[in-house]
Amino acid sequence: MSSFARIIKKNIVAVIALLLAAFSMLFVPPDKEYLHYFDWKTLVFLFSTMLIIAAFKNIRTFTIMAKSLIRRLSNTRGLVASLVFITGIGSIFIANDMALLTFLPLTLIVFKTCGKEKYTGLTIALQTVAANLGGMIMPFGNPQSLYLYSYFDIPVAKFLITMAPAFILSMISLAAISLFIKKEHAEIIIDEPVRLDKKRVLIYSLFALIALLAIFKVIHYLIAGAIVAGGFLVVDRKAYAKVDYGLMLTFSAFFVFSNNMARIETVRTAVTALTQKNVLLTGVLSCQLISNVPTAIFLSNFTNDWDALLLAVNIGGVGTLVASLASLISLREYIQEYPGKARKYILVYSVFNFAFLILLTGLAYLQLYFLPKVLF
Repeated sequence: MSSFARIIKKNIVAVIALLLAAFSMLFVPPDKEYLHYFDWKTLVFLFSTMLIIAAFKNIRTFTIMAKSLIRRLSNTRGLVASLVFITGIGSIFIANDMALLTFLPLTLIVFKTCGKEKYTGLTIALQTVAANLGGMIMPFGNPQSLYLYSYFDIPVAKFLITMAPAFILSMISLAAISLFIKKEHAEIIIDEPVRLDKKRVLIYSLFALIALLAIFKVIHYLIAGAIVAGGFLVVDRKAYAKVDYGLMLTFSAFFVFSNNMARIETVRTAVTALTQKNVLLTGVLSCQLISNVPTAIFLSNFTNDWDALLLAVNIGGVGTLVASLASLISLREYIQEYPGKARKYILVYSVFNFAFLILLTGLAYLQLYFLPKVLF
């Protein structure tokens, strides 16, 4: 295989994203509106988080964490469940994409360290579901929620009441799935000594705190990004070599694709007609094609039915690989580690994601159109 073919295979997700973006440009030629396509905040957060994770990898922090987790739980069911729920809880506070970037490296190392790599794909697929659905319980948990919360000025109490049924069912379902995972004994198979560089851990944790403060809008995201990027030029330049620039390119390409699709008149006309019939189903379907954040922005111009739209863009984050751009992070991480098993991972991912999509859409339909409105 030529070096060019290897590069294409390694970056197949980015290549597909670029092809889709190029295809959409045939219908919407580049203009000044393209400058507004990119969610610069997300891209800055993405780059900063990847730098921080790369630096922690360099001092083998995740190896130490993985060994600690294996010693404490010592079985595959406990490891899968803990990794899934850590990701789900993390998404509530740092959003779905950042939660996946933070915890997927730990998952990869955990199962390598105990020789149970056959559980890696399943765990990452469930982590993706947990990340996309966990954050929906809070207004700041997912970017699409934050946008609609601000756009419609939704009261916090009503937000929580609306999202609670889907959130609770999601967490119960994930817990139930974990019970069916075989409880195999897990132990460290190669226990080479690893010394923790406490000084660097402290410095990198400080950078992580700065990035977290930016997510919570305590520090402007550009200032935080500059501090993190500049800081690593001083303390660990090698981290720059470990950043997944292909993922940055993938996100950028999908911003172009999804926004161009939303500008195509035929698409807009069809969406307008569908929205008038059923906001929930239109939103869920739209997420499968152009992702949940663009759907939230796009459909908010066509309806005032905020509760149906809010449920749609959160539930719609599961399903296809483009339903939530955070899912591309999982795909990218897995393919990089296991390039020959992409088809198997996509199959496992699709089974669980579409199962959750059907289950939660049914629940939301009952909640919105059959149960007394006074309850929600």
